Order: sequence, then structure tokens, then C-alpha cells
Amino acid sequence: MNKRIASLMLLILLVGAAWATPVLADPIPNIDIQIGGEGEQPGTSALSLILLITVLSVAPAILVLMTSFTRIVIVLGFVRTSLGTQMTPPNQVLIGLALFFTLFIMAPTFSTMNEQALQPYLQGEITQSEALERAEDPIKQFMFAHTREKDLLLFMKYTGEDKPETYEDIPLTVLVPAFAISELKTGFQMGFMIFIPFLVIDIVVASVLMAMGMMMLPPVMISLPFKILLFVLVDGWYLVVKSLLMSFNT
Repeated sequence: MNKRIASLMLLILLVGAAWATPVLADPIPNIDIQIGGEGEQPGTSALSLILLITVLSVAPAILVLMTSFTRIVIVLGFVRTSLGTQMTPPNQVLIGLALFFTLFIMAPTFSTMNEQALQPYLQGEITQSEALERAEDPIKQFMFAHTREKDLLLFMKYTGEDKPETYEDIPLTVLVPAFAISELKTGFQMGFMIFIPFLVIDIVVASVLMAMGMMMLPPVMISLPFKILLFVLVDGWYLVVKSLLMSFNT
């Protein structure tokens, strides 16, 4: 319903802007643009196109807050920070990896949404509201499975709603922020575990340099090659990605 209201408001603003256009000295010939027509298929109407544009505009927020993207990008960022390699790998590589890992992990959920909601709507079997309701169930199921009960109850108490019996009764306005802070906590926990071995290497190198009296030599210059060597020898990227995949299977 909120999506429909937003689409109608956008349409009203567009019509109002067209009526408010000042009249120029030389009249401009009328241009009639028609979207759709007789016998138009579901999903091709003007309101549907406006709704599609609206969804695309908020797609980054949906990707970050309602999928596995948040946890993945946080863990990959911790890997780079713990190695101390500055901007290697660059941000573009980390974001690209996080995006494709997200598509891989969320593939079953997206497939269910496509079969239950998108395809029936495009074929005219269900209405737009029914398609939205059907699309909510798979994404709710995924988020609920990876949301801590403590985080969920925090937002439920704030809104004053009773504890729901199933995840289907939880509104997205409650489930999305609870899922987001749960993902942040999980990502930081995994990042802390990644930091420990590299921190030990930094401490050992710093202690050795101080014992040798090399006060002016930065420990990072000596520890960096050892950290990279350790990460390569244990096949660090494989272990990190394996840990991420396993964390979403539990």
C-alpha cells in the first residue's frame, strides 16, 4: 500500500509540474506520450513503470539491508584491514565480490520470489498487491532465520506490538532493522576472529624489534610480509569465503 501511495504521489507531482510550466513567447506544439494502450499486459501500465523506477531508486538500500550483502562486505573489509595492505584489494573489488557472493547466497530466495510472485504477476494471474504479499514471504523467511531474537524483540517492544506467532506476522518495518543490526554484530564477530592471528604477528614482530633495539624501524614494514605469507599459506580467501557460506547455512 505504501508503494502504491508513493507511486500516486509521484504521478501527481509529474502532472502538477506539467501544468505549472510557464507559457513561452513561442508556443510549443503539444506532444502526447502514451504508455500502454488497449489490451496492455500486466506490468506495462504507467503506474507500473513508475513503481519500477521507484523500486530501482531504493534498490541499493534493499540490497544492503535485506540480503547477505552487509555481513559479507564487513568481513571482507576486516580481512583487508587486518592484513594492513591499505587499499589492496581496492574497494571496487571488495564490493564486486560481496555483490556476487550475495547473488550466490540469495539465489534460492530470489528464485522462490520469481516463481511465486513475479512470473504469476507478469502473466496476469495475480494482482500487484498479491504479488507484493507473495514476494515478502521468502525474503522474510531468510531474514528471520538470521535475526537474533533479542534484536527482534527490541523493535517489537518499541512499536508496542505483541510477540508474533510466526515470521509471517512480523512487519518489514520491524524485521528489516532487526536483521540489519544482527548482521552487523555477526560481521564484527567474524572480523574479530580474523584479526586475532594477524594481531599476534604484529605483537611478536614489535617485541622482537624492541628487544633488538630497533626503535626507529616501523613494525608494520616487517610484519606485513609475514602476514601476507601466512594468509597465502593457509589459503586465507578460501577459508574466509567458506566461513561466510557456512554462516548462512546454519
